[in-house]
Amino acid sequence: MKLWGGRFTKETNQLVHSFNESLSFDRRLYKQDITGSIAHVTMLSKQRILTAEEKDRIIAGLTAILEDLEAGTLEPEAQYEDIHSFIEATLIQRIGDVGKKLHTGRSRNDQVALDMKLYIRDEIPELNRLLLELLEVLEQTMKANTDTYMPGFTHLQKAQPTTLAHHLGAYYEMFSRDLSRLADTHVRLNECPLGAGALAGTTYPLDREYTAELLAFDCPTANSMDSVSDRDYLIELLSGLSIIMMHMSRFSEEIILWNSNEYQFVELDDAYSTGSSIMPQKKNPDIAELVRGKTGRVYGSLMALLTTMKGLPLAYNKDMQEDKEGVFDALDTVIDCLTLFTGMVKTMRFYKDNMEKSAARGFTNATDAADYLVMHGVPFRDAHGIIGQLVLTCLEKEISLDELPLADYQAISPVFQEDIYEAISMKTCVEKRLSYGAPGEYRERLK
Repeated sequence: MKLWGGRFTKETNQLVHSFNESLSFDRRLYKQDITGSIAHVTMLSKQRILTAEEKDRIIAGLTAILEDLEAGTLEPEAQYEDIHSFIEATLIQRIGDVGKKLHTGRSRNDQVALDMKLYIRDEIPELNRLLLELLEVLEQTMKANTDTYMPGFTHLQKAQPTTLAHHLGAYYEMFSRDLSRLADTHVRLNECPLGAGALAGTTYPLDREYTAELLAFDCPTANSMDSVSDRDYLIELLSGLSIIMMHMSRFSEEIILWNSNEYQFVELDDAYSTGSSIMPQKKNPDIAELVRGKTGRVYGSLMALLTTMKGLPLAYNKDMQEDKEGVFDALDTVIDCLTLFTGMVKTMRFYKDNMEKSAARGFTNATDAADYLVMHGVPFRDAHGIIGQLVLTCLEKEISLDELPLADYQAISPVFQEDIYEAISMKTCVEKRLSYGAPGEYRERLK
């Protein structure tokens, strides 16, 4: 059954049907489609466009279809163009001609817009749950590592000392912002398009405010043409999903580096690693690499929809059918990645001694050594040059500033005294950085 065809004299070519159909992917909208239809006929009855008896029969039929779909005793058939035509045809088969009144006062254009909004609204809580779970894992790891010293980097070069808690805290902030972006997306999508019709509303006395209330929307959409042609909320969602993936990808890149033989900062749990078919010593960070790789996949969905929408005149165009597969795939990908990524982070083992040694051997306390001289009256530019000479001496001797004898310090500047070692210890370097957001202040905040 098609929801159109009265003015056609030929059957659709099978290749055209296959090219045109969306049932193969929009079938996952069945629950939202039925929910929207029940609200629609409830409103039609309230407005006396349908009788109470007609409403009850249609709702009973739709409810039975939903139950059968959920139980797996009913499967959408490939002959149908989309999930909307399948559900309507099944309803008519089951309850007779009264089922033909379901579509009164609406179009597939506002119907599919509604279904997608309901679907995204239903998915956002799951994304929120997974992000909150990741944030909880990060917070627990941070609290356990406020005194785990490590190098902080700029340009991928060791720069200043920090703590693992402070480093992970940067990702905590990123994923927290992701939560707020999803909340913003929910606010803007939560307007009901049902009742907009094909593009210009309808002559039926619909109560769109009532329909919106039944479906827990904040209000009906304000312009019927925009209602059926708006995909901003999907673009905004895909943008938010892309940023989530970007954050996981950045973190994955660091985990991959930290897991390498050169760094040896972390060891990944066997459950989140794989081996090599030829090299028995290998333990590969495949989950981190796949998260990094799948980021491009989600980006692709965002760019595809932006490109699809960039040249479309008002109102609905069939091009918009291309929104679904990319959005569905991006949602599935992000949900899978968040689930696995959180498990990987939760089970990582940190090599704290290696981290601290790396910070010391990387001269991350050089700035603090310069600050020591400044506090003893040496101009900063002179202090900068003195510490540069000391670093060269350490490089020649293959030692850190902590290991350099006091005589070598005093050979370059007599200002140095025995307390230089306390001043440049990792503990001091971190704990004295107490400006808001710095590692020392972060340490106190996490206690």
